[in-house]
Amino acid sequence: MSDKIDVKKSLDSYRAVRGRFRIVDVPDMQYLMVDGHGDPNSSPAYADALATLYPVAYKLKFASSRELGRDYVVPPLEGLWWAEDMDAFTVSRDKSRWDWTMMLMVPEWMGRGMFESAIELVGEKAPPPRLDDIRLESLSEGRCVQTLHIGSFDDEGPVLERMHHRFIPDNGLRVRGKHHEVYFSDARKVAPEKLRTLLRQPVANVSAQ
Repeated sequence: MSDKIDVKKSLDSYRAVRGRFRIVDVPDMQYLMVDGHGDPNSSPAYADALATLYPVAYKLKFASSRELGRDYVVPPLEGLWWAEDMDAFTVSRDKSRWDWTMMLMVPEWMGRGMFESAIELVGEKAPPPRLDDIRLESLSEGRCVQTLHIGSFDDEGPVLERMHHRFIPDNGLRVRGKHHEVYFSDARKVAPEKLRTLLRQPVANVSAQ
């Protein structure tokens, strides 16, 4: 049995420092994904998405350890966030206008066959509410800007404003793709002022079409 892998420690793309924006090339990765819309604090779809992602993720982890001899820590919850007007994130923070995809990363050695087997196993007893909606999909972000935010989710606005409207253009870059967050803390157990969240924004050169 190999040592347990923890991607938070082994992948550079999961590293960020508070108060510092960093340009990083993020490798292609595959994720369990569930989509939704609306305020995550009040949307039943959001709670149902999380209640579906974790049972499948743990079935995959156990299968990897048992069948492949490769154990790993289930990676942190992640989310893609977007809206028709992206100022909904940096200015108004109107969560009712947000679309999202909640995700858990799956190591590259786990194939579609193991994913389908995990879905079948999870569905055998009391299947979670959005089992039919979960998918395994690759995400290709490439060059990104990221930083570590410590504090309440509601305090992210000024950090994102500086990232989007100062650091990114000052470095000859432009925003592309969806806002990405990685949740290093469990919001159910950690005080808001101590939450640790990686904030990531895919970017491209201004000259690139």
